[in-house]
Amino acid sequence: MKGPPSAARQGLATCHGCGLLARAGHGHAIRCPRCGTPLHGRKPESIARTWAFILAAAILYIPANLLPIMETSSLFGSQKDTIMSGVVYLWRSGSWHLALVVFIASILVPMAKLLALIVLVVSVQFRSRWQPVQRTQLYRLVELVGRWSMLDVYVVTLLVALVQLDALATIRPGAGALAFGAVVVLTMFAAMSFDPRLIWDSMEKDDA
Repeated sequence: MKGPPSAARQGLATCHGCGLLARAGHGHAIRCPRCGTPLHGRKPESIARTWAFILAAAILYIPANLLPIMETSSLFGSQKDTIMSGVVYLWRSGSWHLALVVFIASILVPMAKLLALIVLVVSVQFRSRWQPVQRTQLYRLVELVGRWSMLDVYVVTLLVALVQLDALATIRPGAGALAFGAVVVLTMFAAMSFDPRLIWDSMEKDDA
């Protein structure tokens, strides 16, 4: 069944600056008549940009989990902890609920975001008509998770601020914290650069 005509089919585009629905140009830059923002039907080079952010995040995901995320120095010696070693320590100390939260937020969620973004980009590139509503909801979920994946970075920052008040111990963020933060930021950029309207383009062209 043929659906109602879309704005793209009518040559219209939504301004990213003020939200005005205006007519987009072809072959030359057209600006919003209300705020002057350049208009385009789809985000420029959305797929290429998204792939670049995904690949960079996937590369940094390895050192983020292998390198120490926190370095502790005290009178009793020094210790370097990765994300997984922190999860194991919390689990063995009886704080299984905290261990579960850290494991989900710091290991599973970033990996799930990367896999979800890959599924979205690949499905668009292959012009798949598979479950467009569910894929759109998946994109919204990835976008919603966003900064909440930075749980470990928040914890390390808080511990550094608190422990520095005590002269008996010193806590410094490790290289893993930097890599982990970069992974989260890159996945956020990947979600921002992906245009979910591309999911529906193949449906519309097939119905045309």
